[in-house]
Amino acid sequence: MGCTFSGLNALYDAVNGGADVWINENRFRIVRQLGEGGFAYVYLVKEVVTDSSASPGGGGGGLAKKVKDTSHISDDGTYAMKKVLIQNNEQLELVREEIRVSSLFSHPNLLPLLDHAIIAVKANQEGSWNHEAYLLFPVHLDGTLLDNSKVMKAKKEFFSTSDVLQIFRQLCAGLKHMHSLDPPYAHNDVKPGNILLTHRKGQPPLAILMDFGSAGPARRQIRSRSEALQLQEWASEHCSAPFRAPELWDCPSHADIDERTDIWSLGCTLYAIMYGVSPFEYALGESGGSLQLAIVNAQIKWPAGPNPPYPESLHKFVTWMLQPQAAVRPCIDDIIIHVDKLISKFSH
Repeated sequence: MGCTFSGLNALYDAVNGGADVWINENRFRIVRQLGEGGFAYVYLVKEVVTDSSASPGGGGGGLAKKVKDTSHISDDGTYAMKKVLIQNNEQLELVREEIRVSSLFSHPNLLPLLDHAIIAVKANQEGSWNHEAYLLFPVHLDGTLLDNSKVMKAKKEFFSTSDVLQIFRQLCAGLKHMHSLDPPYAHNDVKPGNILLTHRKGQPPLAILMDFGSAGPARRQIRSRSEALQLQEWASEHCSAPFRAPELWDCPSHADIDERTDIWSLGCTLYAIMYGVSPFEYALGESGGSLQLAIVNAQIKWPAGPNPPYPESLHKFVTWMLQPQAAVRPCIDDIIIHVDKLISKFSH
């Protein structure tokens, strides 16, 4: 993972006032912080192209030689860099797993990991070592669906029916890629905060699913009470509550869990593209209301939307995905067939 080389560069960093970061043999200048959460920070960075790393014909610098799909090389050399502070072996394993899982996927609607390095850093003078991980991605400065929803809510704006369907169709395409692997992988945390939107002139926004920190093989056989409780505990840490499927809240002692947990989250996300929140968010605000109860009973409330309102067929589509019994919930192929029918009906 380029540890030795990066170790030297961490030293170089400290001398330089920390303005530059090396990820393996490529150097990046931090432009500004874009966000943070938990032990991770996301920065906008710009590749520093030295004469030795510049490729003939310019553009892309040293990174262009490494990246499999050169369509991800940015025109202006800017990228998003996630820096993760790792304080124990468990966190180290989680980051390594995220890197491994990310490298399994290659699809225009899934955010690709372009490069990564994990370096050892001295935590203090006594000599205990921690790690830092640097993950490099294409940058999407328009932010997430969640960011966009907050702005739109404040302005009382809504996506058009056509844009709702086109954004959703792209998420389906990305998820189909994951669900079609052998074995199938589930994202496990599909929600507006993990969807990047990029606005485009004269066409619907580009939607990209990101953050594979919770992703893993989708199919799990639960055969005991303790396995069921273990799954529930795992889900409580990895799957955002308002988007979490009923079987992850209350798992039977004998159950076959599959990628349809993602379909539940996808249904919640379609609702959120329309109305800006999860269909079960209302339960958090009610006194005595329970999010878990609302979810396991699939009690959906439809708020006032745009004028004219969204077509009833969109509400039916959401309800179809939000079936508490996973066994009767549709799979991603069924959903794609249906969304394509709706697109041809409602696109102008």
